[in-house]
Amino acid sequence: MQHRSVALLTTLFLLTTGCPGYDRYDRVVDQDGLVPADQFAAYGTEQAQAVAIGRAFGSAYTGDALAARARQIDAAVTFARQQRDVAGVVADTTASLLTVTFSSGWRKAIIQIHDGVPAEMTVGLPPGNR
Repeated sequence: MQHRSVALLTTLFLLTTGCPGYDRYDRVVDQDGLVPADQFAAYGTEQAQAVAIGRAFGSAYTGDALAARARQIDAAVTFARQQRDVAGVVADTTASLLTVTFSSGWRKAIIQIHDGVPAEMTVGLPPGNR
């Protein structure tokens, strides 16, 4: 009887800890291990625009519902297209990122940045982009 209880508890433990979570949002927008946003923005004009786009993307987040995600992506794409050096934007809705092509040819995947800094206040943005 005791062996059955141990086997049952072990099985239940393995089943509950082995199931993956389906909340991908936190993992996708996690900035751990990345260059801090303000430091990256200081590398150049296009980098500052990429950070501003990421901040606009993050600040537009209102929830995980499909309609909310669509509004968030639309707001980020609209902001990206307003940037002086952006030549093209492609939204990847399944991965929650934007692929932005700059006029120099540089292509950058941009994820959401949730650091509380308004996109327009990003250090290094060209004057016409604020």
